[in-house]
Amino acid sequence: MNKNDQSEIIERTIALLAKAGTVLSAQDKENIEITDFKLGKLEQMGLQLITFINNERYCAKQLVLFPQQNCPEHRHPPFENNIGKQETFRCLFGEVYLYVEGQSTEDPQAIPPQDHQQWYTAKHEIHLCPGDQYTIAPNTKHWFQAGNDGAVIAEFSSQSRDEFDIFTDPAVIRV
Repeated sequence: MNKNDQSEIIERTIALLAKAGTVLSAQDKENIEITDFKLGKLEQMGLQLITFINNERYCAKQLVLFPQQNCPEHRHPPFENNIGKQETFRCLFGEVYLYVEGQSTEDPQAIPPQDHQQWYTAKHEIHLCPGDQYTIAPNTKHWFQAGNDGAVIAEFSSQSRDEFDIFTDPAVIRV
């Protein structure tokens, strides 16, 4: 990704965060992370985020998804002496379609990318609108996608260790 593309993505991310009412410091803006999971399909399969704090006890982030963008299926397994990350998603702006393990939803609103569908196995849909929240247990497969306006999600969790996340799709590289 070239510097112009990166600048444009950061500006779009800041604009969505502003729609959610998030006030960012200059340091926060410098700390915005962009990932396409090394798939080269950022608009389809990617994530923009900012980590406000992450330590051995807790983590607070905001996740930004552009319209119809999704974060590929993954889980947060146990590591070291930890049972794995437990996270609560709270929708701040837009709509989020979160998929977790469990009974399949008959008419899901989100559709995984055609060439990666086999790697999206969690099929129980949770629809989050602003003010809605859902807690994902450690080691639970999940993925999520924004609605038509994009989405901003507040994530509150136990310690985040992205390098230990396990993605269903072997082509995905997070760290």
